[in-house]
Amino acid sequence: MPDVKPFRRRPGGRLDRHAGVVIDLDSGDRVGVWLRESGQGDAAAFANVYDELAGLVFGVVRRVVRDVARSEEITQEVFVELWRLAPRFDQERGSARSWAATIAHRRAVDAVRSEQASRNRDERHARDRQLTAPSADEGLEDTLVRARVRRALDRLTDLQRESVELAYYGGHTYRDVAALLDIAEGTAKTRIRDGLIRLRDEMGDSR
Repeated sequence: MPDVKPFRRRPGGRLDRHAGVVIDLDSGDRVGVWLRESGQGDAAAFANVYDELAGLVFGVVRRVVRDVARSEEITQEVFVELWRLAPRFDQERGSARSWAATIAHRRAVDAVRSEQASRNRDERHARDRQLTAPSADEGLEDTLVRARVRRALDRLTDLQRESVELAYYGGHTYRDVAALLDIAEGTAKTRIRDGLIRLRDEMGDSR
């Protein structure tokens, strides 16, 4: 795409000499002519398109986006898209101005929706963090409970502790525990049961 800057106005009169042809700027859709030439890679023609449509595109975007700086960014994005799509422009289906305004409006709406979706995601994540984050008291309580559990586990026999940790911390079934420890399933069940009973007693749970 040719290097064009926002809202740069080219000096000139009512006629434009382009590719050796004098074009009457007041006859027909001159922007459509320039767009077709832009579609063939003519950067000078696209500079004319930019000069003619910059104000229109910015105005359309500004009404949707509101923020001036963001509107300028989107205006540049629209002209990148116009340059890319110029070969597809069909003057018989509508004027170049209408075509550009439609692209500008669509791009602005997409930008607003995308930014709103991003804000919504950030807000949801913030709410989720607030809901799931433990308070200082809860964090202290969890720490104390974990410490009690660890002390209780330390008081189990090695065999009981190994079986309980595999079952409840490792998420294994008693069959898994039996296979991992190479013991009978009944033995695994007994170790897990006895370990839990002793763990409950050590934790002071009378249930």
